[in-house]
Amino acid sequence: MVNRSRPVLVTLVLGALLAAPAAVAEGGLAALTQGEASGGLKAALSKGIDSAVGRLGAPGGFLDNEKLRIPLPPALERADKALRLVGMSGEADELDVAMNRAAESAVGEAKPVLVGALKRMTISDAKSILGGGDGAATEYFRRTSGDTLRAKFRPIVAEATRKVKLGEIYDRYAGKAASFGLVSGDAANLDDYVTGKALDGLFSVIADEEHAIRQNPVAAGSALIKKVFGSL
Repeated sequence: MVNRSRPVLVTLVLGALLAAPAAVAEGGLAALTQGEASGGLKAALSKGIDSAVGRLGAPGGFLDNEKLRIPLPPALERADKALRLVGMSGEADELDVAMNRAAESAVGEAKPVLVGALKRMTISDAKSILGGGDGAATEYFRRTSGDTLRAKFRPIVAEATRKVKLGEIYDRYAGKAASFGLVSGDAANLDDYVTGKALDGLFSVIADEEHAIRQNPVAAGSALIKKVFGSL
């Protein structure tokens, strides 16, 4: 006699097995206490901050990084050949180095600001970041710390570029060009330009760190980080 119930049973078992990973994933994060979720996230992001600031704030963090090295502003890039023809090639090279060194020095001031944002993070913020997917933590830092970082970075950048004569010349001519729409507003002032690029570089590296932790929480070396991110 053929057991007609077997196909139905097989179907039910297979269905349960296929659904199990999703059920575990959904229950994994929900099973964590609020303290665990928040603590694991903050521990992971603290490591990310240390790594990002350490990498970019070191000598060559910007200057020797092909991806993040700050180029001369577009208006100067276009005029580079002309500058070299009139004997200002040294000035252009000096400004190039000064801009990137300024960014490296400025990033060193970022850690206390980012750590402060981390300490102010609420349980609600932590839940949004954990459930928000890749980039959610970086966006949190940009939203909560971006203005403060800009204010801290700019004086450091200004002090570095002030020593380069070409920086003063650039500001004078770029300001006029901007009034005619020939140069974009964010590039009309050299210090604003470098500060903006330094911030972009910092948040880019923080995003890389966040991505790495989400992809491989085991490498972070913390049981709590593994537990939190392994449950996502």
